[in-house]
Amino acid sequence: MTLEALSSFDQKQPNGTLFLVPTPIGNLQDMTFRAVEALKTVDLIAAEDTRNTQKLLNFFEIPTPQISFHEHNTQERIPLLLKKLLAGGKIAQVSDAGMPSISDPGHELVKACIAKKIPVVALPGANAGLTALIASGLAPQPFLFFGFLSRQKKERQRELKFLADQQVTMILYEAPHHLKQTLNDLTVALGSSRRIVMGRELTKKFEEYLRSNLAEALEWSQTQSVRGEFCLLIQGKKIEKKKPVLSPEQIEQQVTELLQKQNLKTNAAIKEVAKKNDLKKQVVYKIFHHLGG
Repeated sequence: MTLEALSSFDQKQPNGTLFLVPTPIGNLQDMTFRAVEALKTVDLIAAEDTRNTQKLLNFFEIPTPQISFHEHNTQERIPLLLKKLLAGGKIAQVSDAGMPSISDPGHELVKACIAKKIPVVALPGANAGLTALIASGLAPQPFLFFGFLSRQKKERQRELKFLADQQVTMILYEAPHHLKQTLNDLTVALGSSRRIVMGRELTKKFEEYLRSNLAEALEWSQTQSVRGEFCLLIQGKKIEKKKPVLSPEQIEQQVTELLQKQNLKTNAAIKEVAKKNDLKKQVVYKIFHHLGG
């Protein structure tokens, strides 16, 4: 394999540059100076929803023209965008909210640009998953970002089975009208006692974090008129550490050590060893006294 390096540094080159520009997830004040400048200086903005992005452009007085680029026209648009980039143009790609490619269009365009040796510049910015994660109170690392569960029944069951075994904090997204069903499926697959934090309307006026277990979250969703986009943070599976299985010789040695070092009576030492190793007192008694059966 040959290691390839492609600089994203702004310099003279035959090809243009693709800029991946994050947009606010709710609060327009989270737009960075660099993001605004990038959208002003590129030749074209490839937007998931041009009507939605136009509101952002109007607010920041950005005159740059747009072209639609969403999941339903990806294959049609990529050749057109590549042609413009190969001709030296600069294009910014944005989703409706947050980071491009994260549960939004963008990944296929990035791959196509890399294949054509077109520099890709990613700007840092707002992201719902990480925003909710650091405020959740659940372990922030390691974590697994999963996004939306599949709507296809078989694929969804496969995904739930996968998530049930994860030992790290998991991040999912969900729309309000699907929340009840998703919480029900998660409760069945992961267990009712698993901790969950639901963040909704993040960075907006009515931002809220709901902390409970899956059973309580499901009950809440069944009695509420659920509104707002949700980010679900779910506690990873806890693995119980099993105590090592001791041989009869090791158990006998433990009893003997207590007799010698702590001057305990035989029955007291046997009781202590049984408690320490989660064994029945009768089992330890028989081992120490070499009784069969």
